[in-house]
Amino acid sequence: MSPSRALAVLASAAVLSCGRSDTVQRPYDNNDLQLVTAYTAKDFCSCVFVMQMSEDYCRRWTAASPAVATLKVDYKEHSVQTAAALLWGEKARFVSDREGCILE
Repeated sequence: MSPSRALAVLASAAVLSCGRSDTVQRPYDNNDLQLVTAYTAKDFCSCVFVMQMSEDYCRRWTAASPAVATLKVDYKEHSVQTAAALLWGEKARFVSDREGCILE
C-alpha cells in the first residue's frame, strides 16, 4: 500500500471514530413523519430550554406545514415529546447548558 493511500485510510478511520461513544444510532427509514417528529422535539426543546423563549414563540418557530405533529412540554422533566399519526414520536430532553437538548 502506498504511503498516500495508507494516510487516507488512517484519516478516514479517525474521522469515522470521532463522536460520542454513548450515542445510540437509530436507523432512519426515510419516513417523513419520523423525521418531522424528531426535528420538532429537538428544535422545540432547544427553543424553550436553551434559548429560553416563550412556549407560544417556540410553537410558531417550529411549526411545520402541514401541521402533522403534536407536542407536549414537560417543564418539570425539561423535555418535549412529539407524536404524529399515532405511530411515530420522539422525545427530546434538556441535558445541560453545554450540551443543550438531545433526542432520547
